[in-house]
Amino acid sequence: MEMNSIQPAIGARTKPVRVGRGIGSGLGKTCGRGHKGSYARTGKGKIKPGFEGGQMPMQRRLPKVGFRSKIKASRAEIYLYQIEQMSADIIDLPLLHAAGYISSEVSKVKVVLRGELTRAVTLKGLTPTEGAAKAIVAAGGKVE
Repeated sequence: MEMNSIQPAIGARTKPVRVGRGIGSGLGKTCGRGHKGSYARTGKGKIKPGFEGGQMPMQRRLPKVGFRSKIKASRAEIYLYQIEQMSADIIDLPLLHAAGYISSEVSKVKVVLRGELTRAVTLKGLTPTEGAAKAIVAAGGKVE
């Protein structure tokens, strides 16, 4: 096959319809556009998506819902009973990520009082709630 012998498939290229060539052609006078209206005008054939003829469009009738916080992905919570299950004495972000409690995008973790803590642990770089801090200190641990 040569580049100069390539031809389009049969029926792929059709002759353009010639409008306005008399009533015998079937597309004379109004050229298939009908009488008056926006579709009969030149350049006005298309209306924007969602336009409903002046009626309030659907995307404006429906209420706005939802909110996605950009901060949410970088924050996480962990509970005292989860810390109790871990064998380490020093709890920090890399350890929580390795244990699978938080994702790699998390930069701030809050320790919440849920469950009990029976052993001494040290929190590094984590923020405990007031009740969780008291429970950690009562168990002999400390918060740094």
